[in-house]
Amino acid sequence: MVSAKRALWPALVIPLSMILGAGLVILANQIFGGGTEAEVPVLPPSQPVVPEPVPEPTTVAPRGDLSGAEETTIAVYRNASPSVVFITKLSVQMDPFRRNVMTIPAGTGSGFVWDDQGHIVTNYHVVAGGQGARVTLDDQTVWPAQLVGTYPDKDIAVLKIDCPAEKLRPLPVGESSDLQVGQHVFAIGNPFGLDHTLSTGVISGLGREIMSMSRRPIQGVIQTDAAINPGNSGGPLLDSAGRLIGMNTAIYSPSGASAGVGFAVPVAAISRAVPQLIASGQVERAGLGIQIDEGELAQRLGVRGALVIGVVPGSGAAQAGLRPTVRDRATGRIILGDLIVAIDDQPVGNTLDLYRALDGLDVGHDAKVTVRRGDQQLELQVRLTPLAG
Repeated sequence: MVSAKRALWPALVIPLSMILGAGLVILANQIFGGGTEAEVPVLPPSQPVVPEPVPEPTTVAPRGDLSGAEETTIAVYRNASPSVVFITKLSVQMDPFRRNVMTIPAGTGSGFVWDDQGHIVTNYHVVAGGQGARVTLDDQTVWPAQLVGTYPDKDIAVLKIDCPAEKLRPLPVGESSDLQVGQHVFAIGNPFGLDHTLSTGVISGLGREIMSMSRRPIQGVIQTDAAINPGNSGGPLLDSAGRLIGMNTAIYSPSGASAGVGFAVPVAAISRAVPQLIASGQVERAGLGIQIDEGELAQRLGVRGALVIGVVPGSGAAQAGLRPTVRDRATGRIILGDLIVAIDDQPVGNTLDLYRALDGLDVGHDAKVTVRRGDQQLELQVRLTPLAG
């Protein structure tokens, strides 16, 4: 109401002043005879009311005022988000009433474009147990996906979509060997089904270890405080140059939501596994050619090491003379096989230690295997043989 009165008041004042002045002049002419020589009282001219100044609207800061950190974040997101995809795992079920086979969503996750041939990289656990998958690209087009291969030991899977190359934006691949704690990182994914969500943080730790779905340790894992939630799995972890340095795979959280402790498979493991999966559908691993005690029999017996249960004929272990665990036919007594206590001088206290020791070795490598056989400790040279999986 105040502003309305102020707006109307000048319109009323000015006309009234003009009318009052003209009336007095006419009255004076009538009294003094209308002569020009008569002195006519002159009123001072009315002063126009000056409206109060209107404040200028606040201007928005131009883009040039953004900080360098903000500009980096914006650039990383703009360049990388077209490479991030939304993955829907599908399950085939039968309608019990109509007897129709239906394909229904069974889970969601993230992934990223690996090359312009349509290969998509994601976590193994994102697609595990599904009968199919769909991939939604940045332009919201949806494509049926074919499973190319999986590597459960590192939680890696590769899908393929038949899509025009111009729709695909592969991510530049970086390095994970020279990362540093405190380095800024960026995670892009689809948490809770919210597509292309960016979270930022730093590398909180390096050289972490988590357990894969195959119960094998994943070593060299990157820990970050960038928010990672359900649906982020399979999405990329990027450095400040927008290069792939890891794949978000797990969180540590009592509640199931982000608690600031997320883990990413290092890009070194991804770069090693993905080309093999594309070429043959499987990853070649180095092994001794033995079956080991997964039930931790050695631990129950109170001895440290990886107990050899069986030896594969023709393998490096067989050629080196490793002895398996056997049962005495006469007495039925179990005769323990060789107990592996070190590989290339790296101590082996249990089965997981054996996996860790073999993880960085290549097929054809002559490994020094230290075993305990009864009361003896022996050193054997075992040529590592390929294991598929």
